[in-house]
Amino acid sequence: MKKLTLTASCILAAIAAPVSAQRDWSQVEIKAQEVAPGIAVLFGAGGNIGVSHGEDGTILIDDQYAPLTGKIEQAVAELGAGPVDFLINTHWHGDHTGGNENLGNAGATIFAHDNVRVRLAEGRPGGERPVEPAAKAALPVVTYGQGITMHLNGDTVDVIFLGGGHTDGDSVVHWREDNVIHMGDLYFKIPGYPYIDIDSGGNVINAMNSLDQVIRMVDDETKIIPGHGPMSNKAELVAYRAMIGQAVNLVTSLKDAGNSMDETVAADPLADFNRGEGFIDKDSFVKAIYRSLGR
Repeated sequence: MKKLTLTASCILAAIAAPVSAQRDWSQVEIKAQEVAPGIAVLFGAGGNIGVSHGEDGTILIDDQYAPLTGKIEQAVAELGAGPVDFLINTHWHGDHTGGNENLGNAGATIFAHDNVRVRLAEGRPGGERPVEPAAKAALPVVTYGQGITMHLNGDTVDVIFLGGGHTDGDSVVHWREDNVIHMGDLYFKIPGYPYIDIDSGGNVINAMNSLDQVIRMVDDETKIIPGHGPMSNKAELVAYRAMIGQAVNLVTSLKDAGNSMDETVAADPLADFNRGEGFIDKDSFVKAIYRSLGR
């Protein structure tokens, strides 16, 4: 079976937009990778999914798209896990919450930051990619401001809001005893630049602060699940944070010198960066930084 490869434009549209009926979901393959006993990551056609399973139940972190729910459930079962009992949304974007309604109707209890429920309930009318309000079954039923702690399957699982940055509702999930952390979209390990969703309350300064806090939590043995891309580690996360900081300094210097956003983009401050081609290009990232600095 082929694995679906999403183009840059597909990924960007998918992050907040409704699921396209034109996509051939039959070509998507859900691949599992065990990262610790009872903990795995599922790779498919959306945000990376974390799975924690054992005698106390099954926790899913994010759920990609509604048409993939059956494949995701099958992949979870092949891990030896039972049906999903608890679902944690790291943020509100559709490539991480698209399966909420299916799993909520199947009996999963959905957890998320307060702002995730608000944004899912309200949707995002207008604009290039409007989002309809989510169905009741898709809404988180347990919300929090700073976080919650779950004691399941022999582990202490901290679900933590560190101030956001990608959006205003980003959570990270930390398995203390197994030294694993799921970053959601605070961390992209793919070509291109970070996505700061300003219209969803994202802010690059908050993102840097959140990353700094995670870096203080982890060590060289921590297994890090990014929101997109393969498994990672502390050294790579530190390099990612340093790249963002360097970019912010360059844009700040231009803004402080009186340059408009368009003039800052035209100055090409990230010309020497080598991030490859991704769904967020350097000009888009420069604009997101500039807009963040004005807030």
